[in-house]
Amino acid sequence: MQTTLSALAEPNRLQIVELLRRKPRSVGEIVERLGLRQPQVSKHLRVLSDAGLVEVRAVAQQRIYSLRAEPFKELDVWLERYRRIVEERFDRLDDLIREREKGDKKRGNNS
Repeated sequence: MQTTLSALAEPNRLQIVELLRRKPRSVGEIVERLGLRQPQVSKHLRVLSDAGLVEVRAVAQQRIYSLRAEPFKELDVWLERYRRIVEERFDRLDDLIREREKGDKKRGNNS
């Protein structure tokens, strides 16, 4: 998990992932879309590949990169625990707000 998060923490790599989310792309397409130089893109793709986030296939002279679903599914499972914590805290906040509103209404009726 740490490798996945570290790979995604770099803004250019996250932009590459966003591009690949839409469809598989060649290195040249990524270079063109992001305005980075080819060596930079290749370096970022290598990090993403080493982290298991992307896979590559050769088509003629091009290397086409696409996202691998499994690491993102694992990330979603990991994040789900935190979603539940946040939802529970929002539920408690809602309860506190409702209690306070009831108290305000009671005080307002007694005035």
